[in-house]
Amino acid sequence: MKDKECLEHIQNAIERIKSYTENSNQDDFLSNTLLQDAILYQFTIIGEAIMYVDDELLQQYDYPWYAVRSFRNYIAHQYFGINLSKVWNTIEINLPELERMITMILQNN
Repeated sequence: MKDKECLEHIQNAIERIKSYTENSNQDDFLSNTLLQDAILYQFTIIGEAIMYVDDELLQQYDYPWYAVRSFRNYIAHQYFGINLSKVWNTIEINLPELERMITMILQNN
């Protein structure tokens, strides 16, 4: 898979998470297993796709890329022990910056 294609997959997954949470709050998320599953799946896509983007390209941008990969591993391996409040915080705090970085990389390449 090419870098651009992987980055577009990430961008699409971010858009889906945003659309899923558009009219939701943390309480909605914590009480809705369907919403949780949909969002966790999109985070898995993000983490998987970032592994196929050339490290040399990512290193040109100041962002903790390891955290994206680590979050995917956390979801994949802690599936029964996932801290859903942590996932919600990631959506609110980290996702906008990741979206900004992915958009910047796509625009520059």
